[in-house]
Amino acid sequence: MRQIVLDTETTGLEPSEGHRIIEIGCVELQNRRLTGNHYHQYLNPGREIDAGAIEIHGITNEQLADKPKFADIVKDFLEFVNGAELIIHNAPFDVGFINNELVLMNGKKMAPRIDELCGVIDTLKLAREKHPGQKNDLDSLCKRYSVDNSSRTLHGALLDAEILADVYLAMTGGQTGLFEEPRGSSKGGAVQTTVRRLDPNRPKLPVIAPTADELAAHQTWIEELDKKSGGKCLWKQLEDSTTH
Repeated sequence: MRQIVLDTETTGLEPSEGHRIIEIGCVELQNRRLTGNHYHQYLNPGREIDAGAIEIHGITNEQLADKPKFADIVKDFLEFVNGAELIIHNAPFDVGFINNELVLMNGKKMAPRIDELCGVIDTLKLAREKHPGQKNDLDSLCKRYSVDNSSRTLHGALLDAEILADVYLAMTGGQTGLFEEPRGSSKGGAVQTTVRRLDPNRPKLPVIAPTADELAAHQTWIEELDKKSGGKCLWKQLEDSTTH
């Protein structure tokens, strides 16, 4: 499975107000592994960048003066992403800007849509489903999943794509399979298992009884859990049922 983690930087927030893409950054995943292949391009938008946008990504009008237009690079960009599954944080934003660039270049009737050429996964939507009511911006997800973003002082499309790749893999990792190659399957596809039985002559394990202080600490912990759960602590209910 080929996936492309993608991010863009723009002159502002709304393509409907004439804002354009100024940077595209992509990194490639193949079967959930970074391949080292990437696509990165700065673009001349043909217009001024909003001051607020410069504060976010640090890219200035002067830096883009000699960069190519979107139409100059679109062939290479589309060849890199075509047929892949795009992984984007807040996908409607980036997809909307890319589609706008395609319309401006080709005209409305001829323009392909990037979401017709590629599948799209929105990691912001995915994060909100997994962590409702919590902050799910990229920096918050990095903290939650212990992804190093110490080099991210400003937004940058390629750097953010690299960080998002780590976040996506951590967020969707979990248990990839109970029986994985080569441990649990044979060429015929049947699962090979080994049953190990306990030695009936093994020595009995020692039983260590808790001290009075440990029992008291445990009881305090149970009472605190029960209080925080509004009297719904199952452990306390179990203890109460065994003492009556």
